[in-house]
Amino acid sequence: MKIYDSSLLAYFVITLFTKCFISEAREFVVDGKENSWNIPSSPDEFNKWAEETRFQIGDYIVLNDDPNSDSVLEVNEEDYNNCNKAQPIKSYQDGETKILLDKSGPFFFISGANGHCEKGQKLEVKVLSPQHSSSKPHSPVSAPVNSPVEFLPPPPAPASGCGGMTVGIIGGFIVMLASFIVLA
Repeated sequence: MKIYDSSLLAYFVITLFTKCFISEAREFVVDGKENSWNIPSSPDEFNKWAEETRFQIGDYIVLNDDPNSDSVLEVNEEDYNNCNKAQPIKSYQDGETKILLDKSGPFFFISGANGHCEKGQKLEVKVLSPQHSSSKPHSPVSAPVNSPVEFLPPPPAPASGCGGMTVGIIGGFIVMLASFIVLA
């Protein structure tokens, strides 16, 4: 095998590795459904969905609504709890709201339509800090007595399609590359 062929294979492996393992932003459609930013069937439906999802800095949430009758308001925690629409941090009225989660911690969203927040159309999203990234294994830590312990659910399947099988494929290419270089 020529050095040129080995270089081409190495380039392919590096490109695949970079695409799948450099942090890619993921998009999460609220409640996993199109046109879901409506009054939910149960008051805690959106928050149950959010609790089962591990959001990271750089991810996006997508809320689809009817821009003629509703909006999405980002508010502080107190306004979230009281369904107060008077002073939103941000207001989105475009029908397909795509919000960048640009920092760790909680984000609070309520409906801008009258009475909708009170009927459960509100969402709290908790974004993990970089040290709690889902790519790092979590080891159990003993907590002092009377200390709250937060248990996090497993992360969702990767939205980019570069899942666990890719690790095996990349490993296989690396072994093949090493074999070609040795045989060359």
